[in-house]
Order: sequence, then structure tokens, then C-alpha cells
Amino acid sequence: MDTFFANIDWLEIWLATGDTLMMLGGSLLFTVLLGLPLGVLLFLCSPRQLLEQKSLYALLSLVVNILRSLPFIILLIVMIPFTVLITGTSLGVAGAIPPLVVGATPFFARLVETALREVDRGIIEATQSMGASTRQIITNALLPEARPGIFAAITVTAITLVSYTAMAGVVGAGGLGDLAIRFGYQRFQTDVMVVTVVLLLVLNRNPDNYFAETEQVAFCPGHI
Repeated sequence: MDTFFANIDWLEIWLATGDTLMMLGGSLLFTVLLGLPLGVLLFLCSPRQLLEQKSLYALLSLVVNILRSLPFIILLIVMIPFTVLITGTSLGVAGAIPPLVVGATPFFARLVETALREVDRGIIEATQSMGASTRQIITNALLPEARPGIFAAITVTAITLVSYTAMAGVVGAGGLGDLAIRFGYQRFQTDVMVVTVVLLLVLNRNPDNYFAETEQVAFCPGHI
């Protein structure tokens, strides 16, 4: 066993794991901050909703669908000039966060829109009948009722971002993906590849358990 792990620098593994967690935390924060209002706007502007704007909805949907369809590895390369402009570098954790946010925000926004569509329309109509403004309907009815679905969307987005951080290693973003590429692939060090894959799997573990918990919260009488 010691012979198999002979090529591993555990300190480097530890630092790479820290870089991956920083990329994940920073990009997830900005993804939620940008994607949540975008998802709410998509819902409100969609047909038969409070602020129905078919042309705006079509435009937003087009942009979201294009960004979701673009392979992340291509997005990484295309965004290098923009990333350098706003962060001063395209390498390391700072250089990875902008493309991670741009890649994940449309995905998260669409999940938020779906979660809001699952809210019983009767709740919205009841809130309207009490004279609530659009802002009050969003903050007091839509978002609280859609909370389990939004939390589930954050979980799914975090899982997706872990995969994106691994791909970001291709352009020198650091983290476990960079370690796997430089040592596991380019230098054929199988032990390094195995350790990085296991760590990435650990970061992606058990999303189904979370969905079960959120479903229990959603149907709990005390929650209603």
C-alpha cells in the first residue's frame, strides 16, 4: 500500500482540496445571489404570471438556454479575456470563479423558476386578494412556499459546481482537477489520480438524502 501511494504529496493534496472548496464556496455564493433574482424574474415574466412579458421572457430564456447549452470547458476559454479584466488573472481560484458563476447561474435560475412554478397558484391568488403588492407576494408567499425546492436547487448546483471546478483545472485554475491533470494524467501517476477522484466523489456524495429531507419538510403539517 505504501508503495502504491509513493508519488503522493499529501500537503499538495490538502492545498488542492482547499482550493477546490474555495472555488466551490465563492462561486456558489455568487451563483445564488445572481441566479435567485434571475429565476424569480423568469417566473414573473412567463405567460399567465404576475408580470407577464412574453418578449422579455423569450429573451431571458434564450440567453439562459444558450449559456446552459455551452460546454463549460469552452466557456472557460472564451471567458479568459473577461476574467483577466475583472480579476487580473485567469489562473488560480480567482481566475476560476467568474466562469464558474457564469456557467452555473443560468442552471440555478432555471431550477428556481421550476421551484416557483410548483407553488400552488391558489396561494398567490389569496395573497393578491388581500391587497399584497408584487414584492410582498414574492417575499411572503412565493419564496417561503418554494423554499424546499430552492434549497434542493442549491444542492444540485453545488454538485454541478464541483464537476466544473475539476474541469477548470484544464486552464490552470488549481484545485483537485488541476492536480489530477498535471500528475495523474500528464505524468501517469495512478495513485494521485485515484486520491483526487475519491476526494471529488466525497464532495459529490449523497444528494438523494437531501432531496428526501426537503420532501419531508415540504409535506410536514407543521411547515404548512
